[in-house]
Amino acid sequence: MASFQAVKKAVTLAPTVRTLPSGIPAAPLLNLAARAPHDAHSHGHSPAGTRSDSAPHWVGGVSTSPSGLRSKLFTTTSPSANYQQRFIHTSVARKDAPEVPDWSNYRTNPDSNRALSYFMVGSLGVLSASVAKSSVSEFLQTMAASADVLALAKVEVELGAIPEGKNVIIKWRGKPVFIRHRTQSEIEEARTADWKTFRDPESDEDRVKKPEWLVMLGVCTHLGCVPIGEAGDYGGWFCPCHGSHYDISGRARKGPAPLNLEVPAYEFTEGDEKVVIG
Repeated sequence: MASFQAVKKAVTLAPTVRTLPSGIPAAPLLNLAARAPHDAHSHGHSPAGTRSDSAPHWVGGVSTSPSGLRSKLFTTTSPSANYQQRFIHTSVARKDAPEVPDWSNYRTNPDSNRALSYFMVGSLGVLSASVAKSSVSEFLQTMAASADVLALAKVEVELGAIPEGKNVIIKWRGKPVFIRHRTQSEIEEARTADWKTFRDPESDEDRVKKPEWLVMLGVCTHLGCVPIGEAGDYGGWFCPCHGSHYDISGRARKGPAPLNLEVPAYEFTEGDEKVVIG
């Protein structure tokens, strides 16, 4: 099988257009020696110029060289960097043209959505109030007393174990409580005294629920000491710390104590067999 091999050769072609030594193409029918026409406005003072149909030498041309034809054309290339051409807007402004777009078709009607707005605001208000109430309730529950403390909130005492004319001291909420089973003479003494002239006026009827049972806190109202029972100038209680005297009803009669002994909340059970303090 025959094989073909392509051979590349550099060939310099002869010019196909005849040119003058100046590089201008030869034109037999064109008179290149003709002078430029006389300028009527020059008044004969301007020198005769070259022909207007003859290109100047600096424009370019074609010349011969040992390697063949050589072009002498000079061109101005465009800038290689990217650029953006800006133009001045020359359109005439319309007087009736709106300055902003018309969004009326996209706007909601406030009258139609007023009920929905009120409903949403009311719902959020109720929800916020419920959350706030729950938060406050949970916070207060953390500050409440524990079960063991609540168990000591009330104390139940058997009254049958207290003989007449004797005192019993119990502990309630960390404080001593005096329970006195008074005799009839003590009751008459407490009720016949002129209580209106006392430092802290209070009748015996207002301090007891039953005349024979006196229940009060054993804490001196002066500085919190514990008075001694069946002592003092009035046969009641006496505070040896600063010399306060209380009568058989627990009322301050002498010394620096400003108030009577405090009466806690208590009640008797059915049958008057027990008293519940607290």
